Amino acid sequence: MTTTYHATMMHGRRGGEGKYDFDAPDDLFLMTPVRIMRFFMDEVKKQNHLSYIDYEINAAFKNKEAQTVAVVGVVSFSDSDEQPFVCMISPKDND
Repeated sequence: MTTTYHATMMHGRRGGEGKYDFDAPDDLFLMTPVRIMRFFMDEVKKQNHLSYIDYEINAAFKNKEAQTVAVVGVVSFSDSDEQPFVCMISPKDND
Protein backbone atom coordinates (compact mmCIF):
# COMPACT_ATOMS: atom_id res chain seq x y z
CA MET A 1 0.00 0.00 0.00
CA THR A 2 1.04 3.60 -0.46
CA THR A 3 0.47 6.86 1.36
CA THR A 4 0.44 10.35 -0.11
CA TYR A 5 3.09 12.58 1.43
CA HIS A 6 3.51 16.34 1.23
CA ALA A 7 6.81 18.23 1.11
CA THR A 8 7.60 21.92 1.15
CA MET A 9 11.07 22.86 -0.02
CA MET A 10 12.39 26.41 0.23
CA HIS A 11 15.51 27.58 -1.56
CA GLY A 12 16.96 30.75 -3.05
CA ARG A 13 15.84 30.42 -6.67
CA ARG A 14 13.19 28.85 -8.89
CA GLY A 15 10.37 30.66 -7.14
CA GLY A 16 11.84 30.16 -3.70
CA GLU A 17 9.30 27.57 -2.56
CA GLY A 18 8.10 24.31 -4.02
CA LYS A 19 5.18 22.25 -2.73
CA TYR A 20 5.04 18.63 -3.75
CA ASP A 21 2.73 15.68 -3.19
CA PHE A 22 4.12 12.23 -3.82
CA ASP A 23 3.19 8.63 -3.15
CA ALA A 24 5.49 6.41 -1.14
CA PRO A 25 5.26 3.16 0.80
CA ASP A 26 3.21 3.28 4.01
CA ASP A 27 6.35 2.50 6.00
CA LEU A 28 8.37 5.45 4.64
CA PHE A 29 8.69 6.94 8.13
CA LEU A 30 10.38 3.80 9.41
CA MET A 31 13.37 4.90 7.29
CA THR A 32 16.02 7.34 8.43
CA PRO A 33 15.41 11.03 7.67
CA VAL A 34 18.20 10.96 5.07
CA ARG A 35 16.59 8.05 3.22
CA ILE A 36 13.20 9.78 3.35
CA MET A 37 14.79 12.87 1.79
CA ARG A 38 16.50 10.74 -0.85
CA PHE A 39 13.15 9.17 -1.78
CA PHE A 40 11.58 12.64 -2.03
CA MET A 41 14.39 14.08 -4.17
CA ASP A 42 14.04 11.17 -6.59
CA GLU A 43 10.35 12.09 -6.89
CA VAL A 44 11.18 15.79 -7.48
CA LYS A 45 13.51 14.80 -10.29
CA LYS A 46 10.80 12.64 -11.89
CA GLN A 47 7.92 15.11 -11.44
CA ASN A 48 9.92 18.04 -12.88
CA HIS A 49 11.68 16.07 -15.62
CA LEU A 50 15.06 17.28 -14.34
CA SER A 51 18.13 15.76 -15.92
CA TYR A 52 20.40 17.01 -13.14
CA ILE A 53 19.83 17.57 -9.44
CA ASP A 54 22.32 17.11 -6.65
CA TYR A 55 22.16 17.90 -2.97
CA GLU A 56 24.13 17.76 0.24
CA ILE A 57 22.39 17.23 3.55
CA ASN A 58 23.85 19.17 6.47
CA ALA A 59 21.22 18.21 9.05
CA ALA A 60 18.17 15.93 9.08
CA PHE A 61 15.68 15.47 11.90
CA LYS A 62 12.65 13.22 12.31
CA ASN A 63 9.82 13.42 14.79
CA LYS A 64 8.29 9.93 14.83
CA GLU A 65 5.13 10.89 16.72
CA ALA A 66 4.30 13.83 14.42
CA GLN A 67 5.65 11.98 11.35
CA THR A 68 7.59 15.02 10.19
CA VAL A 69 11.07 15.25 8.72
CA ALA A 70 13.06 18.48 8.51
CA VAL A 71 16.17 18.68 6.33
CA VAL A 72 18.70 21.49 5.82
CA GLY A 73 21.36 21.43 3.14
CA VAL A 74 22.56 22.64 -0.23
CA VAL A 75 20.85 21.82 -3.54
CA SER A 76 22.24 22.21 -7.04
CA PHE A 77 20.26 22.20 -10.28
CA SER A 78 23.43 22.59 -12.38
CA ASP A 79 27.19 22.39 -11.85
CA SER A 80 27.38 26.08 -10.94
CA ASP A 81 24.07 26.68 -9.14
CA GLU A 82 24.43 25.72 -5.46
CA GLN A 83 21.94 27.18 -3.01
CA PRO A 84 20.86 26.44 0.56
CA PHE A 85 17.53 24.71 1.14
CA VAL A 86 15.14 23.72 3.91
CA CYS A 87 12.65 20.90 3.39
CA MET A 88 9.75 19.61 5.50
CA ILE A 89 8.11 16.26 4.70
CA SER A 90 5.05 14.66 6.31
CA PRO A 91 2.05 12.52 5.38
CA LYS A 92 -0.52 14.63 3.54
CA ASP A 93 -3.05 13.93 6.33
CA ASN A 94 -0.80 15.94 8.71
CA ASP A 95 -1.49 19.21 6.80
